[in-house]
Amino acid sequence: MILKQGQIVDNRWHVVYLIKENPYAESYRVEDESGNPYFMKIYRLKNTPDKLINNGSVNEIEWSMSIKHKNIISLIDFGTHKDEEGDCPFLVATYFSGELLSEMLQRETKLQPDVATKIFLEMLQGLHYMHTSCGCLHNDITPSNIMLSNKTGGTAELIDLGHVSAGFMGTPPFDTADLDPRYASGQSFIGKYDERNDIFAAAAVFYTMLTGHAPWNVEFTPDMTRKDKIKLVKKARSEQSELDLSDIEDDKLCDILRKGLALGYNDRYGSVREMLKDLVEGDESETAQEVRTKVLDEEFEDVLSHFQSGIGDSNDNDNDYSGRDSRSRQESETSADVEVKRGGGNGFADIAGMDDLKEMLRKRVILILKDKELAEKYKLTPPNGMLLYGPPGCGKSFFAEKFAEETGFNFILVKASDLGSIYIHGSQGKIADLFKKAEENAPSVLCFDEFDAFVPSRSGDLGSNQAGEVNEFLTQLNNCSKRGIFVIATSNRPDKVDPAVLRTGRIDKQVYVPMPDETARKLMFELYLKDRPCEEIDCDELARKADGYVASDIAYVVNEAATIAAFNRENISQELLCKTIEGIKPSINKDLLKEYEEMRDKMEGISRTNSLPRVGFQ
Repeated sequence: MILKQGQIVDNRWHVVYLIKENPYAESYRVEDESGNPYFMKIYRLKNTPDKLINNGSVNEIEWSMSIKHKNIISLIDFGTHKDEEGDCPFLVATYFSGELLSEMLQRETKLQPDVATKIFLEMLQGLHYMHTSCGCLHNDITPSNIMLSNKTGGTAELIDLGHVSAGFMGTPPFDTADLDPRYASGQSFIGKYDERNDIFAAAAVFYTMLTGHAPWNVEFTPDMTRKDKIKLVKKARSEQSELDLSDIEDDKLCDILRKGLALGYNDRYGSVREMLKDLVEGDESETAQEVRTKVLDEEFEDVLSHFQSGIGDSNDNDNDYSGRDSRSRQESETSADVEVKRGGGNGFADIAGMDDLKEMLRKRVILILKDKELAEKYKLTPPNGMLLYGPPGCGKSFFAEKFAEETGFNFILVKASDLGSIYIHGSQGKIADLFKKAEENAPSVLCFDEFDAFVPSRSGDLGSNQAGEVNEFLTQLNNCSKRGIFVIATSNRPDKVDPAVLRTGRIDKQVYVPMPDETARKLMFELYLKDRPCEEIDCDELARKADGYVASDIAYVVNEAATIAAFNRENISQELLCKTIEGIKPSINKDLLKEYEEMRDKMEGISRTNSLPRVGFQ
């Protein structure tokens, strides 16, 4: 195994358990510093087949960086873990928060037409985005790769981007052993992959939802090889060229399935948009209305016609999306897709402890930002930005959000994946657009989470693109306070941040966010236990027992105890909380804490001299 249970990856991701593995990649459930679950896939680069790598980068990670859509699993983070056997690139994505479509079908057998159609429409929106905005194919649409997310009320999301590629004819740039031939068109069996193959697969999933079985009713046995499966699928399709639609009463859906699953290449839909247009005709559901607004409006015509003209007809043997580029796609890739959270909330009242830090910021930062007349009277220069650094799990990003609430400013949280781009210099365009949006929403707090990933030191081995991105940040950070922007950067590794970023006029202040002391831990227990069904709780005792625990540890302890109590239909007790603390180790050990204290001293320019022998008079 590449990782071990309990290991911290990139000073941020806590490994909970292994999900699955193969000779070159492993998947894990991991948690962030607040205990939120995520999915991590990590590759051992030296074992990874060459066809999965392009210019030293893993294809899946590179494609994931460019794909951002509500109907596709979201990339959260990416990086490289190093161990004694070499580089291990990884990606972190949203965790499976609901059930897979295959699990729903196993439980329900088949779905009602309105439910199946809603899921199908959402799948197609994700595919349309991949085909038109990213120039890529999914290549593995099956019921097992559709997640119905709890976080979004059962919205369908395409998952598993391990087979994503541009269109091609020939040897696939991914493993095919785990592909399900029942959901693949015949063209893929001879190595021809284009958007029509994805459309066929999506239609096959729709058919399965409506009938309770795969098209042509093909079933596999566990001992069958992929070659055997393909042979069985081909035989079934040749013996029964007409698809059995007797279980489907809706004529419109039957027509769509006939065209979506047509065995002749030219007889199938040529684009997802074409299929969507037929599907939403006469449908007044909310999802159909969304498709009309976001997909079928005239503003999409140019990019779609350009995309389709690059595919060619059925006689083309080599459909290559990688060379195609449209102005609309380029502009999309240089636009920062971030959420602006409007002012409001309780501010510092929601933060347990950190009183000295809060008071310092009120006096030295917030006062100047909020009282412009006072600042002008005393000729005080508004601060430009602040770096919050320290051990993981101490609530730096949460503190940044509450700082924005305290000031009444709008809040924009940015993660490294938000600025990823498949274009050369695309990320630089997104950085410029991000600061423009912050200015348009001024006054605003612009928070960069894990800032070292945005502006790594240029003294290291950076590529020209990354160095260009750091330079773009330096330009945008210069006196951005004059544009109504206050920047907060958070980092567990400030020593990896380019020093030029931390100079006056850019990130003016560096603030160490320490481990919570006993008083802060007590307040955290009180905060996290508030409004939960509890017996009489002694938070002083809990704070003492939780010595060395950070905010995310305490949140995890309380939530774990609450889960156990809920399962047993009883109140949360002191005994249960104490037992939970005993069973959960703090995420920061003493050696790691010592490293952070030394880092703090270096950042503050403090020299430890008390360990040196005294000289002079005794």
